Amino acid sequence: MRAGRGGQGLARVAVVVRAGAAPLWWLGVVAAGVGVLVPGLTGRRIGVTAGAASFLVALAVVAYVRRGRYRELARTVVRAGRHDVLQDRAVSMRVWRRRHRWWLLLAFLAALGSAFAVPAAGGLLLAGCGAGLWLKASWIGRLEEAGEVLLWVRVDWLGGGASSPAGKAVKGYRTTGIEAGDATPGGARRRASALA
Repeated sequence: MRAGRGGQGLARVAVVVRAGAAPLWWLGVVAAGVGVLVPGLTGRRIGVTAGAASFLVALAVVAYVRRGRYRELARTVVRAGRHDVLQDRAVSMRVWRRRHRWWLLLAFLAALGSAFAVPAAGGLLLAGCGAGLWLKASWIGRLEEAGEVLLWVRVDWLGGGASSPAGKAVKGYRTTGIEAGDATPGGARRRASALA
């Protein structure tokens, strides 16, 4: 996707945050399910208990980390220009997942391997990270609704390893009206009836 006449390709902030939620959640659930079948060094009861604690900690940390940075960037916004190109939700999701596929695979394998020591704990940790990303995307959606705008980040600032919409490469967000694009505040898919 390219933007002409000085425009920029823009991706929704909430969509980029939300992109990792489903893969982490489902990989975590599968790893935890397989992990329960392995007795492990600690035994299943201790493993599941430790996993539940890990799930809650990961959920809270991922959901709350860097909120100050998101608020700061949301305060220093610029209205998107007429030549800016808004990236579709599906494209943003696909790009994020393609860039992180090897990290997701390694995390899944690590969670499976950890089951031989602490059954299910690694999988529940992964699932907690996924749930935390969903909560963070929902929080961003509430920011958007409060300001009656949608927050967008330049695609070129998400390149390489700097794929966080609140990373150092990101200097600020752009905004559009609340109805722009094909995703609702928070990054969920907009219903077909709303797009018509």
